[in-house]
Amino acid sequence: MPDTKLEPTDVKILEALQDDGRLTNQALAETVGLSTSPCWRRVRQLEDSGVIAGYRADLDRRKIGLDVLAFIRVKIDSHSEAEAEEFSRSVTRLKEVVACYSIAGDADFLLQVVSPDLETYAEFAMTVVRRLPRIKEMQTTFVLKEIKSFAGLPLGIA
Repeated sequence: MPDTKLEPTDVKILEALQDDGRLTNQALAETVGLSTSPCWRRVRQLEDSGVIAGYRADLDRRKIGLDVLAFIRVKIDSHSEAEAEEFSRSVTRLKEVVACYSIAGDADFLLQVVSPDLETYAEFAMTVVRRLPRIKEMQTTFVLKEIKSFAGLPLGIA
């Protein structure tokens, strides 16, 4: 299956699974208008091709005590491949960092971080993030209100 070419039925399957990853094959088949065997085969194809990378629960961070959501823009002092990789390896080990992106612009990386409260965040930022390899500069932006959080990828726009 090509990376960018999805059949309309595949799009329906993916939309349904993004809404509810716990759908049974029978319920999914009914939702997308297929019988169960073809539906199961299409889901397996989507999994085998890597379009479906996995299944997980969507948690409400505030209900599990992670009230602070912040983005940290990081500049590193060297841009060699090895040093960027060293920084990346270090960041992937940090539980508080829920996403990290290499970006263009006035920073090199964007980290999405969660924390129980501001005091815990400050401690993490000063004793952990500041000590990551090659940190030249970091700037934190705190989320005041989450307007739209990630709820799945938009299908049909590619």
